[in-house]
Amino acid sequence: MNFQDSIKTCFNKYASFEGRASRSEYWWFALFTFLVAYIGMSLSYTLYVLIALALVVPSTAAATRRLHDTNRSGWWQLIALLPIVGIIILIVFLAQESKPESPAAISA
Repeated sequence: MNFQDSIKTCFNKYASFEGRASRSEYWWFALFTFLVAYIGMSLSYTLYVLIALALVVPSTAAATRRLHDTNRSGWWQLIALLPIVGIIILIVFLAQESKPESPAAISA
C-alpha cells in the first residue's frame, strides 16, 4: 500500500475498529499524522490542537486494526500509559509482521 492509498483507507475507515490493517497502511498513516501535526504546530498551537483532535479517532482505529493484524486486541494500546517501557512495547507490537487470523478470533 502506498502513501495516498493508506491515507484514503484510514479516512474511509475513520471510526472502524474492526478488521485488519497492514504494516504499510498503519505506518504510512502514522507518518501522515506526524507530518500534519508538525506543520500545524509550526503554524499555530490552536491549529495543532484542532488537528490532533481531528486525527485521534482515525489514528486509534488504525492502530487497533494493526494490532488485530498481529492477533492482539486493540486494548493493547493502553500499554502506552506505562512510562517509557509501554510505548516501546506498543511500537514493537505495531511493527511486527502480520499473522494469520487465529481460530479463536474467527469464532469471537
